[in-house]
Amino acid sequence: MRRSGKFLGVFLMVLMIGFVLALSFSTQAHQFTKKDLERWDKEFMTVVAEGEKLFHSSSLGKNKVSCDQCHPNGANTHPETYPKFQQQIGKVVSLAEMVNWCLRNPLEGDPLALDDPKMVALLAYMTYERRGVALAPGKH
Repeated sequence: MRRSGKFLGVFLMVLMIGFVLALSFSTQAHQFTKKDLERWDKEFMTVVAEGEKLFHSSSLGKNKVSCDQCHPNGANTHPETYPKFQQQIGKVVSLAEMVNWCLRNPLEGDPLALDDPKMVALLAYMTYERRGVALAPGKH
């Protein structure tokens, strides 16, 4: 019995140390400076601006069609409704999958990898245009 009591004491001590460390790391992770926030916002807005250029350019396809010919601005792509069922694809898809469908079909271009800077820029622009709109996944 004495051995199990000792084990329980050590276990509780390790658990308490783990809790304290986790708490200290979690509070440190949320401490950024005003300079950090300004830098991150500037970098984000640079990507949004690149996405806006791409959205209004025919450079993504091979037939001189641009995204804005079907969607006059990024807001009417309704990124807040994804993932959702898309009839054209026949299943529930993410916004990136829908972008690639549009690139392959109306624009007759090549799909982009999810981590392609052009994909990130397009998604950033479309999402930024809908800032403040409540998320509504699955909505049509």
